[in-house]
Amino acid sequence: MKVLVTGGTGFIGSHTCCVLLEEGHEVVVIDNFSNSSKEVAEKIKEISDRNITLYEGDVADKDLLRGIFANEKIDVVIHFAAYKAVGESVKLPLKYYRNNLGNTLSLLEVMDEYNCKRLVFSSSATVYGTPEALPIKESFPLSTTNPYGTTKLMIEQILKDLAKADPTWSIAILRYFNPIGAHPSGLIGENPNDIPNNLMPYIVKVANKELEILSIFGDDYDTKDGTGVRDYIHVMDLAKGHLKAIEKVMKETKIDCYNLGTGEGYSVLELVETFKKVNNIDVPYQIVSRRPGDIAACYADPSYALEELGFKAEKGIEEMCKDAYNFIIKNKE
Repeated sequence: MKVLVTGGTGFIGSHTCCVLLEEGHEVVVIDNFSNSSKEVAEKIKEISDRNITLYEGDVADKDLLRGIFANEKIDVVIHFAAYKAVGESVKLPLKYYRNNLGNTLSLLEVMDEYNCKRLVFSSSATVYGTPEALPIKESFPLSTTNPYGTTKLMIEQILKDLAKADPTWSIAILRYFNPIGAHPSGLIGENPNDIPNNLMPYIVKVANKELEILSIFGDDYDTKDGTGVRDYIHVMDLAKGHLKAIEKVMKETKIDCYNLGTGEGYSVLELVETFKKVNNIDVPYQIVSRRPGDIAACYADPSYALEELGFKAEKGIEEMCKDAYNFIIKNKE
């Protein structure tokens, strides 16, 4: 099967490419390297001993997309390409709406032209806003607290409208919780091009003395220790979830949503302390004021993904912390 992966050299995209190649699929990637690099494609080859076909460019470029679909005979698309920083989206909402919505509309229009109607969409648990209860089920009301989350929710609605208008589409919407960790080889991992917006790469850069101190945003939430609680999932588990979703959309013609998480909630302080313990390294931190758009706690009920996709996260938080730091150590060498 030939899979087009948009944003395929990014954090989650690159790990998913490895899993796809290991399963024998052909992988075509389009990426503009806005938050990744070309070297990642070489690392994917080193891990998998197989090549991806790489196109450099923007998913909003419909002529480039048409060339890919004409040349490559794509069977199914996994759509990762998007800006993803909550804090930045609050400051720069127009940037997020133009990129995330524009890319997706261009992709869907070209997929439709070439009668390729199998899609796995990278959504987010941010579409639940401040959840009505915990753990979070797919049937919960949807709302958002920041523009990044709003772009994901708007795209979900676009996909639902599309599938309603044309029932020949088959779409899996994957609502990720908090992906961390790295490939066990240490060859690929999360390595943002600038100051990290997500917690784990920030912890890692402080541990590695690239940054002086970790800022923890708020210790006055209604949680076990006052810091935010999240459902952290190993990126390799998440990548395998995409493999399961591809099997689903190739087998059935429908649209559905699935939580990809572990069902366990850990606080920011618990994650920091676990990281320090398993890697035997200090991570100095300071408490600062809350970030706009953040919520107190968020963790999944993953039972529907198990029932429908046969997906279950297997890796624990200690392995996530070890693999995240191993990636930095290997790349420092």
